[in-house]
Amino acid sequence: MGRGETPWPGATARRFRLARALAALALTLPAGALATACGDSPADRRPSRAAGEAAPTPPASASASPRRPLSPAELCTTAVRHWAREALDGATPYGDYQSMGLSDRQYGVLREVLADARAVRSDHGTRAARSLIGRQARDRCAEAYREGTPTRGPWR
Repeated sequence: MGRGETPWPGATARRFRLARALAALALTLPAGALATACGDSPADRRPSRAAGEAAPTPPASASASPRRPLSPAELCTTAVRHWAREALDGATPYGDYQSMGLSDRQYGVLREVLADARAVRSDHGTRAARSLIGRQARDRCAEAYREGTPTRGPWR
């Protein structure tokens, strides 16, 4: 690999897309902050209440409640599903499993799921293969993490 070359194909395109997305986000943030600072919020457009009237209860939002952390099996399922669909769609290989953010165990699950999905795609089409990826990723990751993680379970 020479100087200035990317370590794997497609890395430059991914960096460009990331930079473009961050630039778009940066352009939208000041506008939202300006609207809030200038008092152009739904709360400012609401009619005032009478002296004895109680304040309405704000609606419960998903962002107000803390999200629980994903279990190792759920993390595995999410990662395997993502990378299997990417590979099935013909994306350029991202690199080795560590650069994809996968453990050796997750990469083994990915390889099994992808092999089955490719076989199903050749017989039944892409839609059936994508459906199979979702089911098998969930089932195989649950099986792979049934005994726990290296910090818990039988490795202790």
